Amino acid sequence: MLRGPWISWGRWLAAAAMVAPGCAHYTPTAESTIDVDNGHYAHLARQVEFPNEVTPADDLIATTQRPVSLGVDEPHEYLDLSLEETMHLALASSKVIRDLGGLVLRSPDNVRTKQDPALAESNPRFGVEGALAAYDATFTSSFSYENNDRALNNVFFGGGTRLLQQNFAVSQSQLAKTGATGTQFAIKNYTQYDWNNAPGNFVPSAYTTWFDVEARHPFLQGGGIDFNRIAGPNASPGLINGVVVARLNSDVALADFELSVRNFVSDVENAYWDLYFAYRDLDAKIAARNAALETWQRVHALYEQGRRGGEAEKEAQAREQYYRFQEEAQNALQGRLIDGTRTNNGSTGGTFRGSGGVFVTERRLRLLIGLPINEGRLIRPADEPLKAQVIYAWENSLVEALTRRIELRRQKWQIKKAEAELTANKNFLRPQLDAVSRYRWRGFGDELLPNGSGVPGQFNNAVADLVSGDFQEWQLGFEFSMPIGYRQAYAAVRNSELKLARERAMLLEQERSVVFDLSNAVADVERAYAIVETNLNRRIAARQQLQATQAAFDADNATLDLLLEAQRRVAEADVAYFRSLVEYTLAAKNVQFEKGTLLDYNEVYLEEGAWPHKAYHDAERKEWLRGEAIHPRNAPKTLAPAVSTGVYPQMIEPGPQLFDLPANSEAPGVPPAVEPAEESAGAARLE
Repeated sequence: MLRGPWISWGRWLAAAAMVAPGCAHYTPTAESTIDVDNGHYAHLARQVEFPNEVTPADDLIATTQRPVSLGVDEPHEYLDLSLEETMHLALASSKVIRDLGGLVLRSPDNVRTKQDPALAESNPRFGVEGALAAYDATFTSSFSYENNDRALNNVFFGGGTRLLQQNFAVSQSQLAKTGATGTQFAIKNYTQYDWNNAPGNFVPSAYTTWFDVEARHPFLQGGGIDFNRIAGPNASPGLINGVVVARLNSDVALADFELSVRNFVSDVENAYWDLYFAYRDLDAKIAARNAALETWQRVHALYEQGRRGGEAEKEAQAREQYYRFQEEAQNALQGRLIDGTRTNNGSTGGTFRGSGGVFVTERRLRLLIGLPINEGRLIRPADEPLKAQVIYAWENSLVEALTRRIELRRQKWQIKKAEAELTANKNFLRPQLDAVSRYRWRGFGDELLPNGSGVPGQFNNAVADLVSGDFQEWQLGFEFSMPIGYRQAYAAVRNSELKLARERAMLLEQERSVVFDLSNAVADVERAYAIVETNLNRRIAARQQLQATQAAFDADNATLDLLLEAQRRVAEADVAYFRSLVEYTLAAKNVQFEKGTLLDYNEVYLEEGAWPHKAYHDAERKEWLRGEAIHPRNAPKTLAPAVSTGVYPQMIEPGPQLFDLPANSEAPGVPPAVEPAEESAGAARLE
């Protein structure tokens, strides 16, 4: 119960709480007569807010030109790019690995960027530096001061008094570090100041200081270099994050990045050949439309003169064919918003779907290679598709695919990670047996430091007494603990075994899928080349038929139906021939994709960036400390488990055992393919 001055102080504090701004929240009650209009704030609370970031991030995006289409003037300038130049532009301008599926808008967290490997490496929880940080030395310090004023029931505990008054201060400092074997080292300093009125004291106030050197070494659970490299010093069952596991996470991130780069390179090449076909398709549609226009004009002239051959049904038939080809030419120029050729659209490397049109396909390629989406000129492919026959050595291709496919390499890193986690989790099945040692130097004195005052003699100051070494203590012991049943440890081991079995089973299925995809790709190359020969002969035959039918029609020996049909056949044969050429080129590219050599095929090579300068100096110093080369008999007794066989040379060495051999052999029973003169791609414009 409060009495005396506490009542007035309590009333004053209550009044201050009522009038102090921000100290209490006012809630209107039913009896309140204040009419507050909160409509303005309620309206603001329901509005959508926008972050105060600059939009757009690039001024060039805000000044993008109007897209070219059928309703505006068509560009008269072209930008001729080879596949090599296109690939260089794409890789040089891509901080984000672009795709054609709109993933950057639908799920930006799943889009790969050039920073992803560095993000995995620098992750403070699961990265290499985060794992190494567990071995950093840690310095801690604390200080506290207290004043005690208490009545004691026992004079003995008060040092001869029942009313103890005391000023007590404690300062603590510690430098601790964990070694690679799991041994914990610590150097501690405690300094106490004690002033009290106990009559039994030697001096009224005294300083006590001491240094402890401690070491704790685990013999069973948590001990050993291998375990600590894999699990880390602060591991627990199921939570393994040592240096080895962190490096494996970085290797997986590098494989993911290489995988995304490979898919990006494949999509760039797919878009390049899509655009090539779009120009060729436009050329064929324009040529067919012009031929149909010439035929319609001729029949229309006969129709106006009322002569034979100009009947109304023939004039309408010729006019219908012209507008049909006009529609196809318009679509071939503008394009429709349908999916183009890209990875995993039927095959892992990309199944050809060349039906987008020039403008739409050209914008797709611009999106991938980083050029402005709309510009005053059109990109035009300068390279021609593959025409020579390529024969793949199946045995060598199979070995390359099973060795160099990025998905398999990534899965093998996952297996190594699961093996390391299993090894670490088995360590928790051991009991914990730690050896503990401590050595202590003590000092006691009236003062902390020598200052010419205090009591004379040995205990003048605590520091002098400390360094004299008169008071030394030591301690040796063991600590043992063991859970009854090891339920969590056994669960962690079983989980690791199941995870390892899953990863190995996954690798087997991935290898089967690689063989399946490689088989399809190699067979598709042979099919595509056969179709190229067939469509070339079909194209020659269709042109010869048109020439003969045109001559017969001019001599009134052929009907209009035959002429229009011959024109349509030529247009279809031209489109089919160029389609088969692009399909054959992409099929050859897909074999490189399935073998894991697509980056080599496009002369793209990846490597990690340079280290900081200090890392090179540290490596040079450690090499100097190493001295002479390590001989097997001088090798250290404990080595980290091997997780890698070393660096695989990315540059393919020349030789028939690795290169695919081109051949110009003719297919049996097929007449020699003589290619007719071709128009330059993209030269024709839609009039």
